[in-house]
Amino acid sequence: MSIIYVLIPLAIILVAVALGIFFWAVKSDQFQDLERQGYSILFDDDLPEEERKKTANPQDKPHNDNE
Repeated sequence: MSIIYVLIPLAIILVAVALGIFFWAVKSDQFQDLERQGYSILFDDDLPEEERKKTANPQDKPHNDNE
C-alpha cells in the first residue's frame, strides 16, 4: 500500500512534464505545417538542379560492364 504514495506523485509529475512538452510544441509552432514534409518526398521538383544532383543516388547511374 505504501507504493501508492510513491506512484501517484510520480504519475502526476510525468503527466505535468508531458503536458509541458506538448504546450511548448504548440507554442513554438511545431504543428503548423504537418503535410509539407509528407509531400516533400513525392514532389522534389522545387529543388534547384544542383541540389537534385547532390541528392541523386550514385547507384541510379548506368554502369559500364567493360570496366
